[in-house]
Amino acid sequence: MQFGRYFEEFEVGAIYKHWPGKTVTEYDDHLFCLLTMNHHPLHMDAHYAEETTDFKRNVVVGNYIYSLLLGMSVPDVSGKAIANLEVESLKHTKPTFHGDTIYGETEVLDKSESKSKDDRGVVYVETRGYKQDGTVVCTFRRKVMVPKRSYGDTRGGEQPGRPTPQT
Repeated sequence: MQFGRYFEEFEVGAIYKHWPGKTVTEYDDHLFCLLTMNHHPLHMDAHYAEETTDFKRNVVVGNYIYSLLLGMSVPDVSGKAIANLEVESLKHTKPTFHGDTIYGETEVLDKSESKSKDDRGVVYVETRGYKQDGTVVCTFRRKVMVPKRSYGDTRGGEQPGRPTPQT
């Protein structure tokens, strides 16, 4: 099974649909909030959300949705990455609630060969996350430095660092 892509395998305009989706639970949201010390009551306090917000319920913290989508994209986009260079933009366009299922897809916007090393290049992508009804909830653009096949071949091929079983 392929994990990530070499520079040569990316085509401008290609869209990679990440699979599977992930249903966001209250536990996921609260754990992420607690791990990152984001204790805003919009995310943690159901009574507060019901009494004081337009949504009348907890909203999933946006950085969890971003992180989820970033993770979903790894097998298709950055699984072979040398470096994540930049996140150019991040937009949370609609709220996500407990019980929503998030799906993601990434479009290749551009690619360019490295100016300093001939064994790699930079891929510019946009990842979109949407709920089970198709509502887009998060979009971000980033640049990823990925190796060319020659880089991978000199460092162990498709599964670099994998040991050989001793018999």
